[in-house]
Amino acid sequence: MNQEIRNTLEQLKNGEISVDEAMLSIKKQPFEELGYAKVDLHREVRQGAAEVIYGAGKTGEQIIGIAESMRRHGQKTILITRLEEEKARKVQEKLPMRYEACARIGIVGEIPRPDGLGRIVVATGGTSDIPVAEEAALTCEVHGNEVVRLYDVGVAGLHRLLSHMDEIMSASVIIAIAGMEGALASVIGGLADCPVIAVPTSVGYGASFQGLSALLSMLNSCASGVSVVNIDNGFGAGYLAGMINHMQPRET
Repeated sequence: MNQEIRNTLEQLKNGEISVDEAMLSIKKQPFEELGYAKVDLHREVRQGAAEVIYGAGKTGEQIIGIAESMRRHGQKTILITRLEEEKARKVQEKLPMRYEACARIGIVGEIPRPDGLGRIVVATGGTSDIPVAEEAALTCEVHGNEVVRLYDVGVAGLHRLLSHMDEIMSASVIIAIAGMEGALASVIGGLADCPVIAVPTSVGYGASFQGLSALLSMLNSCASGVSVVNIDNGFGAGYLAGMINHMQPRET
């Protein structure tokens, strides 16, 4: 893939193609057909981050095949989400993968050095929210972000959150993760001067409806600057936070 991009840039340098033609060529780089998957080899060029492997529903062999394809084409760090332990063991037989059981995440290769604009804070209402939080935090780290973890700082003991005002006020992005009534996102949204990404979790008793109550509370937040992802979607929050933390001015 990198050689094809280099050839395109050489053609541009030599005046053989226009800037627009080069951009179109780069954006239309191929995928690899594996039969059971079409591995997007050029997503990092288009979107700034490589394809992520969603482990649920895939066999260990399929995950290995996709990861090997990505490695063959120059991908140094590969993130695998929703990866069960049994499948992880199979993958580790073939690939140098670090497995984080709490988050159900596998990481092939080294986590890159942080190069974002600032720090991403990942905060949870309670300890029970940590699996979703770790999915978010590790996703941030794999995509080149420095992460500060503030766990068990929910509104049932508001003083716990307020003791971390320095971290909250200095963050570039905050991910607020909570179940039950999901109030943590509104509280943080009223304190912080940066974007807040709310993640409802399925933690809670019957009337929480597996996270629906927290989702609706977060969607109805009165605090400005709060966006919401799907229930238990730590990956989505981490990915979005990483994008925000890497925003740069565009030339006009």
